[in-house]
Amino acid sequence: MTPKPVPHLDTVQLDQSHGVAFLDAEAQLHKYRTLFERIDAVALSQEKTRALVHTLMRER
Repeated sequence: MTPKPVPHLDTVQLDQSHGVAFLDAEAQLHKYRTLFERIDAVALSQEKTRALVHTLMRER
């Protein structure tokens, strides 16, 4: 379960080759929230991730 964002505390930190950038504009935050929702939707569950890691370790 993903916690709900607290708008006044939301910030995106981007580590870039020329330094760190912090984004806090609502439009920028919406873009990253949407991106992470999509990633979360296709990511393996914790149990399936553990099983995959264990399988890969046994195959070595």
